[in-house]
Amino acid sequence: MSTSKQSIFSQSYGQAISACRDGFRVVRQRGPSQIQFWFIALVIGIGAGFAALFFRKGINSLQSFLYGTDDVQHLHSFAQSLPWYLILTIPIVGGLVVGVILHFFTRDGRARSVAEVIEGAAMREGRVETRAGLASALASFITLSSGGSTGREGPVVHLAAVISTKVCRLIKADGVTGRDLLGCAVAAAVSASFNAPIAGALFALEVVLRHFAVHAFAPIVIASVAGTVINRLEFGGVTEFRLAQPEMLQFYVELPAYLMLGLVCGLVAVVLMRAVFWADDLGTVVQTRTHLPRWLRPAVAGALLGGIAIFFPHIIGVGYETTSLALTGTLGLQQVMIFAVIKVIAVAITMAGRMGGGVFSPSLMVGALTGLAFGLIATGVFPDVSGSVTLYALAGMGAVAAAVLGAPISTTLIVFELTGDWQTGLAVMVSVSLSTALASRLVHRSFFLTQLERRGVHLAAGPQAYLLAMFRVTTVMRKPDDPRAADDDACWDMIREGTYLDASATLEAAMPVFETASAAFIPVVALRGEDLPPELLGALFHVDALRAYNRALAATAAEEHS
Repeated sequence: MSTSKQSIFSQSYGQAISACRDGFRVVRQRGPSQIQFWFIALVIGIGAGFAALFFRKGINSLQSFLYGTDDVQHLHSFAQSLPWYLILTIPIVGGLVVGVILHFFTRDGRARSVAEVIEGAAMREGRVETRAGLASALASFITLSSGGSTGREGPVVHLAAVISTKVCRLIKADGVTGRDLLGCAVAAAVSASFNAPIAGALFALEVVLRHFAVHAFAPIVIASVAGTVINRLEFGGVTEFRLAQPEMLQFYVELPAYLMLGLVCGLVAVVLMRAVFWADDLGTVVQTRTHLPRWLRPAVAGALLGGIAIFFPHIIGVGYETTSLALTGTLGLQQVMIFAVIKVIAVAITMAGRMGGGVFSPSLMVGALTGLAFGLIATGVFPDVSGSVTLYALAGMGAVAAAVLGAPISTTLIVFELTGDWQTGLAVMVSVSLSTALASRLVHRSFFLTQLERRGVHLAAGPQAYLLAMFRVTTVMRKPDDPRAADDDACWDMIREGTYLDASATLEAAMPVFETASAAFIPVVALRGEDLPPELLGALFHVDALRAYNRALAATAAEEHS
């Protein structure tokens, strides 16, 4: 062996020994804590899985009691034989109970759902409201049991987040750990709800945490598997929906049709989302003008839902029976189109009535109906080159749901795992990609992010848009006793000119003031009333605000790429 080869070999050998030594040191120092963290993730996954299981079985039990049927899977068909006054009364009473619960246990009368979990992950170190969260879970439970036309995944996700929040407070977790545990809870809840372990893990990463950091993947997968095991111990390994027969896609001929279906589903998803927001705004206007107590708003919505359900009982609850009928192609074109329109109206009424529930299951139903309608038309026009209409229903189900959630990856996998049909992936992926791309241009990325945007929480644009809102000026300002404090006389001159910041303001409000005033610092005051002069608390320096913002950006980037 030549001298140069010996040198290279010795160097490589030394590097290998050093790497092994460093690896052993990491395992020895961090291994126990990492294993402990995975154990906590497993516990949270089990807890969230059981919460999802009990929530689902509880809804079935209460629905069975209220409507008098033992087979809630076919509730829509059974409801057609019930007296009209019973169908009308149940959602009214349910809405009244929901209104009372939310009135006394939430500050704004709104049920918490996935949007609040996303906000908690981004801005509250992985924490959510616990008291309001438990009340929202109970309200959504009653809503879905008594005729509300929403889904169960939203309240289950928030309920799981409440569990992780309790654990985070118990172990005093920091922001990174809190977000990871929140992702574990969400993954377990979704996988336990839909028997979809892969989609549950990716949903937590894609929708809630909104990044795919490697350090979060292992604990989230552990929790997701735990949630799935709990589901399968109760329900077995069966899928939520059964397709009539294996479908074959005529690749080159039908792909343009699925491209068109994706665009149609994107528009339908936008209509669904905007219908909810328009109805919510209209409900607020009506409530304000009529001086309707907020605790009666869900009851009014329940009356509207009951009136619709007398003629269209398919709007009651989650709607899996109608979705299954669409996926098996047993509905006619006229039925499909009417059912889709009525379902959108019912979802908008339920959400606008502040009754609680999620939007994912309704989007699955609307998507399946949209896809089936498109398929019936397409196969009727081109019968010689078309496959089965049920494949269009499957692709439409995924396309609308993905556009509503803003989650093409996890939604595609959820569709696969809900149906057990992996052979039609190309059609679903094509439709999902185009629907998501179109809808994200017409709303703020997704239904949840648009909800937050309407409340002034700017998460859709990324960390650079919302990090400033996380810092109160009082936490960054220099107090008067600071050696580098601003001159008192200069501060009072600026206050008299009207240039100051209230103590409750955030850096988001402060930065435009710096731009307008072109000053190095801005006084921070506490306003004590009209007749009393403000109290000078300190001064916020521009350089300190930028430094805090840069640190937050760096920490966020480090977490997302770790």
